[in-house]
Amino acid sequence: MTQALPAITPGFIADNIAYFARALRVAGIPVGPRTVIDAIDAVEAAGIGGREDLYWTLHSVFVTKRDQSILFDQAFRLFWRRRSLIEKMIQMLTPYSPLQKESSEPKPLARVADAMFGGVRDQEMREKPRIELDARMSMSDAEVFRSKDFERMTALEIANAKREIAKLVLPLDQVTTRRYAPSAHGRFLDPRRTLRASMRGGGALIDLRFRAHQVKRPPIVAICDISGSMGDYSRIFLHFLHALSKSGRKVHSFLFATELTNVSRMLRSNKDPEIALQECGRSVRDWDGGTRISTALEAFNKRWARRVLTGGAVVLFISDGLERQLDEALPREMARLQRSCRRLIWLNPLLRYEAFEAKASGVRALLPFVDEFRAIHSLDSMKALCEALNTDGSRAADPKRWLRAARESAT
Repeated sequence: MTQALPAITPGFIADNIAYFARALRVAGIPVGPRTVIDAIDAVEAAGIGGREDLYWTLHSVFVTKRDQSILFDQAFRLFWRRRSLIEKMIQMLTPYSPLQKESSEPKPLARVADAMFGGVRDQEMREKPRIELDARMSMSDAEVFRSKDFERMTALEIANAKREIAKLVLPLDQVTTRRYAPSAHGRFLDPRRTLRASMRGGGALIDLRFRAHQVKRPPIVAICDISGSMGDYSRIFLHFLHALSKSGRKVHSFLFATELTNVSRMLRSNKDPEIALQECGRSVRDWDGGTRISTALEAFNKRWARRVLTGGAVVLFISDGLERQLDEALPREMARLQRSCRRLIWLNPLLRYEAFEAKASGVRALLPFVDEFRAIHSLDSMKALCEALNTDGSRAADPKRWLRAARESAT
């Protein structure tokens, strides 16, 4: 005969479930008072036999969409492990069944960690001022923050920078395609639509119909270096690509270090940028590895160029140009890439240095085949990129002046 479980102490469990629900709400899962009451009732009805029992009981109440499952999973593991509440609750119910501590757990999302312990951090963290770009921030502080290098930002400043990236005015550039579309004031006569309109009226009158070239926003193709020297900038730029893919235009994203990986679907299908970046990290095997630019460009030109470089595509090449093994294939593949797209923009974080010179062999090999050469190291540089995508570029980003300066310094 099995022994009946003792009654659950309402106050102890209710308080902690309410605190956990509040943390879920901060992390982004919509949890209301009615849901908290349902969760408490469900736990009291089901009992707690172990970690998995409590996990799935709360999961069935709090999680209503598939995207929320990852947030709930990491929040549950972080919250209940940190506060050792499951052990206490099980001891209250079944003192004879100890709980085994898990040996390995995935690294939690930054947003989940902030939601769990945002109000109970160390005194040092609490004393640091919170940087927010609002009306209370002085103009000088805001300018310093927007021009600050991503590599020198604190974790809190990085979080604020990610929110500012989502607010950027994304490019609205348009190009004229070769395809035609019906138009009320087009330059070209549409014989088929004209004949159909005339037949509807019995053929007595000829109702002219016109057409014009379609105008659409060109796709953006990003080829991003994720080698060890580019890690801090690549992660921030992926947030920009995620925001860009949610703006309604077609965005194709590729990551490379020693090999090329297509992450377009991951950035496009996930509404949450942190979840999207976590899936990208799981799919890429060479993150923070070496750099093989020529190998990555060759793979892109052979496998993806004909699929994605259509409709006047703009290519964003994000790399510091420090090639591991320079060979004759690098300029050949870069030239092929330039011929296949409408505009090739090289974004290099090394341009943040005023004393930068195109002395590296990889940089000199790539510069002749790009249309623009821009810095990508701060919020101001990203804003300048958005403005440049709406125009035909500027003389300040002309790569030829860097080549001339490199020749002059060599002589």
